[in-house]
Amino acid sequence: MELNLRREQLLLPLQAVIGVVERRQTMPILSNVLIEVENGCITLTASDLTVELRASSEADTETTGSFTASARKLMDICRSLDENAPIQIRVEDGKATLRSGRSRFILATLPAEEYPLMDFEDENLDVRLDQPEFKKLLEKTHFAMAVQDIRAFLNGMLVEVDGERLRCVATDGHRLALCEQILESPYDDKHQSILPRKAILELTRTITQDEAPVHLRLGKQQARIEVGERSLTTKLINSTYPDYQRVIPRDSDKTIHAATDELKQTLSRASILSNEKYRGIRLRLSPGQLTAIANNPEQEQAEDVMAVDYVGEELEIGFNVNYLLDALQAIDQDQVVIHLSDPNSSVLIQPEGDDTSLYVVMPMRL
Repeated sequence: MELNLRREQLLLPLQAVIGVVERRQTMPILSNVLIEVENGCITLTASDLTVELRASSEADTETTGSFTASARKLMDICRSLDENAPIQIRVEDGKATLRSGRSRFILATLPAEEYPLMDFEDENLDVRLDQPEFKKLLEKTHFAMAVQDIRAFLNGMLVEVDGERLRCVATDGHRLALCEQILESPYDDKHQSILPRKAILELTRTITQDEAPVHLRLGKQQARIEVGERSLTTKLINSTYPDYQRVIPRDSDKTIHAATDELKQTLSRASILSNEKYRGIRLRLSPGQLTAIANNPEQEQAEDVMAVDYVGEELEIGFNVNYLLDALQAIDQDQVVIHLSDPNSSVLIQPEGDDTSLYVVMPMRL
């Protein structure tokens, strides 16, 4: 097999799939990327047996064939070459020889037929939506997923189709993020799938603002998301997601209206002297005013005051400041509304005038 192409025709799809390849693999072939060439198109596939990502680009060749080679070594080679540099690849006798100008690289290969591809045959639901809409759902929620929690369902995101709404929910047990989108075509049945954290993070890189629609196909054990020339297939987390509606505060009797950017700046300044491990911060509320206070074990203290729209009794409540900042960072409206009741109850944070997203943060004792 002999293949002639330009650097970008190999580099761009390689950059799209490289994130799936783990540095330590139990199967040597999973360190490789599958390269398939057919009908003037080059397709690269990477997999870790849970998430599989495919990306394609046009190739000025009539060659047909396939092989696998080290994903990271190929990436390093492509990055080292000049932009639009020509690359010639010859595959024979278990080796792939790459030539570009005066450079030559010989890589070991493994048979393409041994590469473990994921089948997708159990589709239950087929949803289509615009890329900007899906990207918004992911970006406004993914940060609340847990990292290596013993409860597997927290290490992922709930994707829920409920009538005319597509909803994404993420929680790590201390906070919750929810964002929903109205679908053009409603569905009769309610469907829930839990996508693993790695799949969600790869999707946040894959989804752009292009015009190509997102094709979301959900099954019982797998999901496949197709966007233009890219396709991600993932196993689902086999578990029941907790009833997130129960943790959303519904009867809060106190409300704060504040400028989003000013509140972020106030919290960020106060957090400079917070405990580096626990990141605790106290919010002291009084009519028309919010004071953010942070202390650390070195007996240092930060205090920052801002004006807010608050009418009610004085109240002091503690939080992990990172959780508040993450929620505020996901809000793109100028004003934010915070609903709360007492120092021991969770708060509900929402962009003012927008009920499509919400954030719940549990308090902490300081």
